[in-house]
Parts: sequence; C-alpha cells; structure tokens
Amino acid sequence: MAKIQEKYELMLIIDPNLGEEGVQETFEKFKGLIEKSGTLEEVEDMGKRKLAYEINYIADGHYFLVKFTSPPDFPRELDRVLGITDGILRSLITVQPA
Repeated sequence: MAKIQEKYELMLIIDPNLGEEGVQETFEKFKGLIEKSGTLEEVEDMGKRKLAYEINYIADGHYFLVKFTSPPDFPRELDRVLGITDGILRSLITVQPA
C-alpha cells in the first residue's frame, strides 16, 4: 500500500547578502509553499553562520531547519523550486524515519 503522507526535514541556507528582510521574504515563500501542499510541524531559524567553504564567493549563510509532513511527490517539486530560486545557496530534503 502506498504511503499517503511522509515526514521530511528541509535544511535551507539563504544568502545573507539579501538583507534581513530579503532572507525572511525568501523563507516565507517556501514556508507558504510547504503549508499549501503539506503540514508544517516545526521551524527553527538557526541564524547567520559561517559556511565550511565558500559558495559562489559567499562565506556566510542564514540557516533554517524545517520539519514537515507531505505527500511523497511534493519534495521533488520543492527541490526543483529551491534549485531555480535566486538567493538559495544550498538545500537538502531528507525523509525522517518513522
């Protein structure tokens, strides 16, 4: 039997050069996208941190950790949108164990 809902975790690093308002706008865009297609369970704003290595000559990133539940086909679409959005340095979506 196919799973209807699955638990996921999203680690998101946003370019802090967008400014505090730009970082929050970008994050709210993805938060709304998750809420539209699933259930938001927990959001942790980890703040600005130094990256282990530079990404496109950027040494810092604003980190967010988001836990959500959604249908199994949604993370692929979320990853696609994350990949084409300016200001997203890195993202990783993982399935949480049951």
